[in-house]
Amino acid sequence: MKFSIEITDQFFHVEFQHSVRMVSSAILNGGCQIADHFLNTKVDANFNGERTDFESPDITLKEIVDSQNWEGNCVGMMTAALMSSFRRVRVEKQGVWIEVFVTSGVSNARRAGDEADYQFVNEEYQKVGTINILVTTNANLSDASMIECVMMVAEAKVACLQDLNIKSPVSGLLATGTGTDSTAIACGTGPMVQYCGKHVLFGEMLAKTTYKAIQESLSVAR
Repeated sequence: MKFSIEITDQFFHVEFQHSVRMVSSAILNGGCQIADHFLNTKVDANFNGERTDFESPDITLKEIVDSQNWEGNCVGMMTAALMSSFRRVRVEKQGVWIEVFVTSGVSNARRAGDEADYQFVNEEYQKVGTINILVTTNANLSDASMIECVMMVAEAKVACLQDLNIKSPVSGLLATGTGTDSTAIACGTGPMVQYCGKHVLFGEMLAKTTYKAIQESLSVAR
């Protein structure tokens, strides 16, 4: 997998040389996708769309993509975090590499199970990410291992936040994330990886790299 990166005060953009398989919780083109681009853009914490009619975040992201004339499919996230919090960490072992990209902030830190801000099941809310994570790897991940990667990233994030003693302002307990985090996993066509749990090397590599990237990002974001 080869890619180029552009980072400004407003966004970071990854353009893949060849289309990649990606799974994400992104606002624009989330879920399982074949992606050519990844975008994480900065918006105000009280974002309600760029126009006065309060357009939805996916429309705003699509307009940004169109304005850049990027060809192909773009997966896009939003964050209230400053781009100065951007950090990237890479590890390589036995011909397999993992690189993790993070922007972060913890102003809306929460613990899983805290009382929700929105109390209706189908109530709309602005899904603006705070700890946004992109994982890239040259490994060819099975569908199941891509989902395991999401789990591993989440566990590494929890471990990092707890080691940093970040607490939820709602419950006062140790936070497990923020209310608006987003994660994406992009894989290549290299060595096949069927599993990404805590018993296997790939899982260890991913967890350590994710932890370090979040830790370094939060060192400037807090």
